[in-house]
Amino acid sequence: MGLLSSLVFPTLFLFLSSLPFSPILINGHQCHGTESNALLHFKDSFVISKFASYDLYSYPKTVSWVPSIDCCSWDGIECDELTGHVIGIDLSSSQLYGSIEANSSLFSLVHLQSLDLSDNDFNHSQIPSMIGNFSQLRYLNLSQASETTFSGEIPPDISRLSNLLSLDLSSYTLSYPPDDAIINQLQLSIPTLRSLAQNTIRLEKLHLSCVNISASVPDVLTKLTYLQSLNLFNCELYGEFPVGIFHLPNLITLSLARNPNLNGFIPDFQSRALISKLVISQTNFRGRIPTSIGNLTSLNWLSIAYCNFQGSIPSSFGKLNQLVHLNLRSSGFTIGTFPLFFVNLTKLSYLDLERCNLTGEIPSWITNLTSLDYWSFYNNTLHGEIPHSLVRMDNLANLYLGFNRLQGKLELGLFLKMRRLSVLDLSYNKLSLLNEEASFNASLPPLKVLYLEQCNLTGAIPTWIMNLTGLQRLGLQENHLQGEIPHSLFTLENLETLSISGNSLEGTFDCDMFLKLKMLNYLSLSNNKLSLLPGKGSSNGTLPPLEVAGGISPLICNLKSLVLLDLAYNNLSGTIPSCLGSSSQSLQIMMLQGNKLVGHLPQTYVMGSALKMIDVTDNNLQGELPRELVNCRGLEFLDVSYNKINDSFPYWLGSLPELKVIALRFNEFHGAIHCPSTCTFPKLHILDLSHNLFSGNLTPETIKNWKSMTTSNISQLLYKDWTIYFGGKNWFTHIFYSFTMSNKGVVTDYEQIQQTFYLMVAIDISGNRISGEIPSVLGDLKSLVLLNLSNNLFIGDIPSSFRKLSNLQALDLSLNSLSGKIPQELAELTFLEFFNVSFNNLSGPIPENNQFSTFEGNCFAGNQGLCGTPLKKKCGDSSGSSPTGVDSDHDSESFIEFDWKIILIGYGGGVVAGLALGYAFGSDVLLWLKRIFK
Repeated sequence: MGLLSSLVFPTLFLFLSSLPFSPILINGHQCHGTESNALLHFKDSFVISKFASYDLYSYPKTVSWVPSIDCCSWDGIECDELTGHVIGIDLSSSQLYGSIEANSSLFSLVHLQSLDLSDNDFNHSQIPSMIGNFSQLRYLNLSQASETTFSGEIPPDISRLSNLLSLDLSSYTLSYPPDDAIINQLQLSIPTLRSLAQNTIRLEKLHLSCVNISASVPDVLTKLTYLQSLNLFNCELYGEFPVGIFHLPNLITLSLARNPNLNGFIPDFQSRALISKLVISQTNFRGRIPTSIGNLTSLNWLSIAYCNFQGSIPSSFGKLNQLVHLNLRSSGFTIGTFPLFFVNLTKLSYLDLERCNLTGEIPSWITNLTSLDYWSFYNNTLHGEIPHSLVRMDNLANLYLGFNRLQGKLELGLFLKMRRLSVLDLSYNKLSLLNEEASFNASLPPLKVLYLEQCNLTGAIPTWIMNLTGLQRLGLQENHLQGEIPHSLFTLENLETLSISGNSLEGTFDCDMFLKLKMLNYLSLSNNKLSLLPGKGSSNGTLPPLEVAGGISPLICNLKSLVLLDLAYNNLSGTIPSCLGSSSQSLQIMMLQGNKLVGHLPQTYVMGSALKMIDVTDNNLQGELPRELVNCRGLEFLDVSYNKINDSFPYWLGSLPELKVIALRFNEFHGAIHCPSTCTFPKLHILDLSHNLFSGNLTPETIKNWKSMTTSNISQLLYKDWTIYFGGKNWFTHIFYSFTMSNKGVVTDYEQIQQTFYLMVAIDISGNRISGEIPSVLGDLKSLVLLNLSNNLFIGDIPSSFRKLSNLQALDLSLNSLSGKIPQELAELTFLEFFNVSFNNLSGPIPENNQFSTFEGNCFAGNQGLCGTPLKKKCGDSSGSSPTGVDSDHDSESFIEFDWKIILIGYGGGVVAGLALGYAFGSDVLLWLKRIFK
């Protein structure tokens, strides 16, 4: 055969060369001039920017595009060997920045069969309709990073590409989990998707990740019998997913993740199914996993996290011995004790069983899964001891065992012998970790994350931690650590998170120490006994030290990456550095409550401020609220309670689009509560103005502006995201706002209002000097759960419009001058559990229904004209004793001389913390009682 070739092919070449049209082959490798010029014009429409591509190995391929060289030799260009036409362009990760216009010279290259422009920055330009001119195109890849994606409607002309085998229009994210704020900038209409599926019947790959489809998946996709890979991640899909797609004969990869409104179930599978990757996390897939899933013998990647499955995992999972990645996090299963069939999954490198209702002990055989790199049993109910055989798992790098019931004494040295361990989370168990001080310098693993919260650690902070030079996140909160913070802790220059709150650490240390932690973005030192020295000043002398020892130094503002600052409940004094508002665009959470801080809140806040939460309760702050808070457009939570702030009602906060909680209680705010038409408070749902000096009338116009409290749409009250990202979104945590209210006469702490108590819609203006009648438009605030108007100067009737407050659970109108009857319509409030109208001038019968029959007599005390079942005085019985037990003939002085502490038993004290049943009222209440009973 070799001899034949050596004779035939040279002869054939000489023969063809002698033909009249021999230039076809002679010039076959040379690019056509028109196409070369078109490519050069296309190149010139962009600039090169190293920031336009995210691939670390990206480079500008078009640098090689010069006119003197045949374009078929240019980097990224492929030509047909016979015709010389350009048939392939691969400019992926080529650092191109610019826009693709409809008249781009690119579209004159009509012979293209492959076009890859992925991972460049096309400046949010639209995909031109001219894309449909590429009638021979087989491979098209326009995928981009989410920050630089194409935008607008995908042109219907794309469905004319009938020869397509592969289409990728994805926007991909650069962090995990992806940011909830990602906006899908490309839109694809259902008619275009249908036409595409009908016309490209040989399509093998369809990737539309992060393309906004906003529709149900069309059944026509079940006709794509050649389809091997379908990616519909985060496409805002809804409706029922066509089960036939699972049965496509050549399907290998299916990703439907992050479509929370997409319904579906996993069907039975035949033994010939080829699926190797199945990702349906964060969807509304439901039902049971069929036993036939064991037929997917090629399956190596399965992620069904955050779904609504039921029942247990079928034992046929044990047949999936090719599995490398298994994520069942929060999928709805009740797993119970560890299924024995897991022992067969010997190739697993990733196992996530977080929130899977795991019980029992960690079996010793689990350590036979020696390929495991990532192992999470976080947030289950596991008990017993941690197997010592863990040290045999040489490949284990990520171990999450937090939030279980694991117990026993355990030496931390057990984990320090694991040579690849990068993440260790043992937090919130019942462990007693032995705080050895032995040296592990020679054998310390490359730990980057160490979470040992609530692990009964005692003594000093372990010194071996200071030798973890690569440590990025350290959580030691809620232990029993004592002594001072070692200075060597501040030598961990890679530290991004430092949380040592809730210990008994004490002493005074220099703020200069923090400046060594240049990567720090999460600092929590709350609930200790710490004092801060002001520091010696910055290296260039531009930031003067504080004169008051124990305060917060302006040097803290040099931590430019700081996202969360929690210094609550320590011994801090002095003022709050003004630079916390003016010099940082990264700070989102500022928690300084429970200290001895004086002076003003920072008065200057930069435009673009990232602040979402400010909590400075229980200090000695004075002055006015800073008007420049209006620059904090993302502010959600503002609590300045228990200070000495002297200001008028901050109606100007009403322009903040995300503000949901305002707490001003126990300050010196004064004047009328008024709100011009421009202050709409669009998302406000907790307003606490109690125990101030507000006066004047509560006007209907003001209340009408609180439109967020009128909604019956629960979704409008939801917090979109309580996830805080750190370090360029390399990791994240959940931050929950806490709030204290007196609900139904009992002081209650609400710890997770974003997740659990987002429906808590409350108004508390108790303990002020507000006069006039109660506006009937309050009845329009249909979302109200708590309403407290007590201890004011209201007169007139109780509005019958309150009957519209169908969600109301607590209503306190006590200690006013209200008159008339209790409206019978209030009996319609079936959710009402707490009702107090004591010490008014009400008269007539108390409404009778199931709710009102549960209220005790002290809820109506001090209204001599009232009668009814809760009181000893029956209606129509003039001889009955007064509800207070005081003879009605006695004068007001003798009434006041009565033991008023007993009279006021049952008074709820307002919605906000600090007042409870039997509160010993001060002289202001006694004066009020004297005034009301003259």
